[in-house]
Amino acid sequence: MESSKKRKVQKKLFSVIYGRTAVILLLILIQILVMVFGIYFLTDSWTYLYGVFSIIGTIEVIYIINSEDNPAFKLTWVLCIMALPIFGTFFYIYVKSEIGTRYIGKRLETLRQETEEYMCQDMEIIDAMKESKLANKNLSFYLGKHMGFPTYGNTRLEYYPLGEDKFDALKRELRKAEHFIFMEYFIVEGGEMWDEVRHILEEKVAEGVEVRFMYDGMCSISKLPSDYPWYLRRRGIRCKVFNPINPIVSTIQNNRDHRKICVIDGKVGFTGGVNLADEYINRRERFGHWKDTAIMLEGDAVQSLTIMFLQMWNIDEKKSDAYEKYLYPSRKPFDPKDGYVLPYGDTPYDNETVGEEVYFHILNHAKEYVHIMTPYLILDNEMIKTLARVAKSGMEVIIIMPHIPDKPYAFAVAKTYYKELIEAGVRIYEYTPGFVHAKIFVSDDDTATVGTINLDYRSLYLHFEDGVFIYNNPVVADIERDFQETLKKCHFVTMKEVQERSVKEKIEGQVLRLFAPLM
Repeated sequence: MESSKKRKVQKKLFSVIYGRTAVILLLILIQILVMVFGIYFLTDSWTYLYGVFSIIGTIEVIYIINSEDNPAFKLTWVLCIMALPIFGTFFYIYVKSEIGTRYIGKRLETLRQETEEYMCQDMEIIDAMKESKLANKNLSFYLGKHMGFPTYGNTRLEYYPLGEDKFDALKRELRKAEHFIFMEYFIVEGGEMWDEVRHILEEKVAEGVEVRFMYDGMCSISKLPSDYPWYLRRRGIRCKVFNPINPIVSTIQNNRDHRKICVIDGKVGFTGGVNLADEYINRRERFGHWKDTAIMLEGDAVQSLTIMFLQMWNIDEKKSDAYEKYLYPSRKPFDPKDGYVLPYGDTPYDNETVGEEVYFHILNHAKEYVHIMTPYLILDNEMIKTLARVAKSGMEVIIIMPHIPDKPYAFAVAKTYYKELIEAGVRIYEYTPGFVHAKIFVSDDDTATVGTINLDYRSLYLHFEDGVFIYNNPVVADIERDFQETLKKCHFVTMKEVQERSVKEKIEGQVLRLFAPLM
C-alpha cells in the first residue's frame, strides 16, 4: 500500500516537472529574463538608454494620472515605472498596446449588436418596478439600455447553500434535457463531480441532445490534458477552451473566463460560485469545509444566460449561431408575484464595471442591512469608502470571509483592510470550519445578488463574470436564512485581534497591497 502511494506521488511529481505546465512556465520565464537582460545588460549605451526611458517614463506617468483608469491601477503603474524606470516603462507600453485583446473586444461588440434584438426590455416590467422601488428601476435601465441585460418576471428561483445541493439539482435537470445543454465553467477537474456530469452529458448526446461545453484555458495548466477537447468531441460533445494558455506572453492571458453558467433547453439555468471539481462538493478537502452557493433559474430570465453563453462561444467562430433556435420568448403576461430577476454579465473590454456597479447599488440603497459573503477582500478606494460610509450611516454591514484561505497572499492583503472597515462599523466574521467561496450580497429582506464576482480586482476589472440581481423574489428569504446559519459557524474578528497581528504579518500585507490590482 505504501509503495503504491509512493509511486503515485513520484508519478505526479514527474508530471509536474516534465509536463506542459512546467514547460509553459519555463518558456514564459525565459521570455521575461530575455526582456530584462536585453534591457539592462545587452547595451553599451546604459546612460543614454536610461535617460531616454526616464523621459518616456515621465510622459507615461503624466498620461496615467490623466487617464480614466481606476486610481489603484494608476498608483501601481506609477510605482512600477518609478521603481524600475526601464523595465516598468517598457512593460507599461507592452500592456497598453493590448496585444491579443483588441480582436476580442471588437468581436464581443459585434456579437452584442447581433443579439441586441433578443435582449429587449419589456417596459411593463420596468414600469411595475418603478412603482415598487424607483432606485431598482434606474439600475434596470442602466443594465438594460446600456449593457443589454433586461429585467424579467415570470422566473422561479432555487437557491443552493452548498455545492452538494447544486450538484444534485444539476444532475436532476441535466437528465431532463431534450434539446440542448450549454455549459461554461472556470475550473473543471477529473473526479466524482465531473465524471458523473460527463457521463450524463454522454448519455444525452446518445439521445440526440446537442451538448456544448466550454472551459477556461487555466484548466489546461494542471487540471486537464491539453487534448481534452478532442477527447470530449470524440464522444459527441462540442467542446472548446476559452483563451488557452500558451508560452507567448500576452495581455490577453490576464482575462480569464470566470463564469459558471449552465443552460438546459433554454428553460433552466444555473450560476453561482460552484465549479466542476470535487472540493466544491466537499468530496475532497483542501481548505477545511468548502462553503459555496449557487442559484437555479426557471423561466423567462434564462434567456439572458443563453445569450451570454452563445456570445462567448461565438467569439472565435467565423459564423454566428442561429440564435432563435435556442430562445424561448415568454408567452405569459408579466406577473409581479415572482418579483424581478436580472441576469447580468461583465467583461474586461467594455470599460464598464458592471459587477461592482451592482454591488454599489445594493450598498447605496440599503435601508437596514447589507450582508456579504466573499472569498477575497482586495478593495479599490471607492468600495472601501462605500462600505465605510454605509456602516457609518447606521446600516448593519456584515462581511463573512474564510478562516482557512486558499491563497495566503490574498488573505494577507485582505487583513490590511480590516482595521479601516471595523473602525467604520463594518462587522467582519471568518468562517471557522474552512473556506468561503460564495459571492453573495443580500439586503433588507427584498434584494440580493448571487454570482461569480469576488470582491477583488481580478473579478471586478479583469475577468469575464456573471451574476443574477434579484428583487422581491421569495428566494431572497432563503439567501438571508443561509447567511444567518453560516454566521453561527463564524468567528467575530475584533479590533484587538487586528492590532495584535505580528509585525511580520503587517509588513507582508502592506507590501503586497501595493500590488493588489495585479492580484
